[in-house]
Amino acid sequence: MTNSPVDLTDPAATPATPADPAGGPPRGTFDRVVPWLLTVGGAIGFLAAFVLTVERFKLLTDPSYKPSCSINSVLSCGSVMTTPQAAIFGFPNPLLGIAGFAIVTTLGVVLLTGAQLPRWVWLGLQAGVTAAAVLIHWLIYQSIYSIGALCPYCMVVWAVTMPTFWYVTLANFKGLRQAVGRYHLVAIAAWALFLTGIILTRFWLGN
Repeated sequence: MTNSPVDLTDPAATPATPADPAGGPPRGTFDRVVPWLLTVGGAIGFLAAFVLTVERFKLLTDPSYKPSCSINSVLSCGSVMTTPQAAIFGFPNPLLGIAGFAIVTTLGVVLLTGAQLPRWVWLGLQAGVTAAAVLIHWLIYQSIYSIGALCPYCMVVWAVTMPTFWYVTLANFKGLRQAVGRYHLVAIAAWALFLTGIILTRFWLGN
């Protein structure tokens, strides 16, 4: 059963003690982190998706165009953009990022003003970031094992999507927040190390 999200606006949400009595991370951590993560992470993701969209349209109008993020045979946006996986819904995937990250950034700015989001917005945000997390992992698999190339701008999107998903989930689920306690950063660090290990093994160490 879903618990209420962290109240990011109630002054009483930040206790005098440094940690939540139930063992969770300090409530003040979420008061500070979630709004800024949505705002900054959303803006970075929006910019990456926007640049990818521009590069894609340039490639459509000029097949000989070399995208700015095509560095070598491994780090090659051009190799990724021209695959069916780059348009799984019939249009370039970055358009999803533009729409999704615009919403995330807007909600972050709203929270930074001190406003309190209604429950249905938190649930909608949870659904959106969960779908995004599932999609990027499918794309990660496709990039590494099927396409055999990495898109640097796409990797930026991966890097902001997972922390956003994780902290929105912690904000929505009190039980999980209490379970991870002060070690909430471990999950993101482990994910980053695991993904880095897979990439290094697949493209460099495995050769």
